[in-house]
Amino acid sequence: MQQTELSHTRKPRPVTLPGPWVEGVGLVLGPLLLVAGVLARLGQDDFFTGQLAAYAAQPGRMTLSYSLFAAGNVLLWPAVICLARRIGDSAPGWARWGVALVLAGLFGRVFHAGVSHLAFQMVDALGLEAAQRAVASSYGAFHVFKAVNILIMTGWIVLAVAAFRAKALGTGAIGAARCVALALAHALPIGVLKGSSDALAWAALLGLTVALVPLGVTVLRQAPAPKPWLVALVLVLIPIAFVAGVAG
Repeated sequence: MQQTELSHTRKPRPVTLPGPWVEGVGLVLGPLLLVAGVLARLGQDDFFTGQLAAYAAQPGRMTLSYSLFAAGNVLLWPAVICLARRIGDSAPGWARWGVALVLAGLFGRVFHAGVSHLAFQMVDALGLEAAQRAVASSYGAFHVFKAVNILIMTGWIVLAVAAFRAKALGTGAIGAARCVALALAHALPIGVLKGSSDALAWAALLGLTVALVPLGVTVLRQAPAPKPWLVALVLVLIPIAFVAGVAG
């Protein structure tokens, strides 16, 4: 009887979502995939006409570049969740605003990636010149994600200030430097078909890398060892999901 009562009153163990392995992978691979995506398109004109011309000349290279960049943005969401949780212990209000603004901005970037993908398909379907004219005539068209453009820039600054207040990226000069590096992410160019290879873009990319990758390594080192069968299942399901998606 007493054991039954204790079992009913025992508090459930809190669950951290999405979990240290997803968050650690996002912290490490998110910034690195962004860097890889920009490196893959290096040397091309950053304006949309030049990006379309680069795709017409080297479709495989540009598809790889934009795919890596889009995947990096998607992987940043668990990274931001992890950082916000660390901030929330001592600055919950700042953590809420920071994570909300940055995640809204990431949704906007993924939307831009989809439009860029469509523009590349127009090169295949219509030819380069027709695709350039179509994009030029519709570049300023309204879409609901225009509302998050300002959030893409300001979100990282708010999150960086929050991380500094909470010492979430370390203490002393090193922690402050990593917070400044995180704030530099606001300088990454916004919009469709952006080459993102100028000095400001590289400052933003390197800032994200300096701020998040070391934290990701720490998170992965501290994470409990995954069960071997679960690792095997993930390694099998990822290529199956990819092939199934490509096959339609």
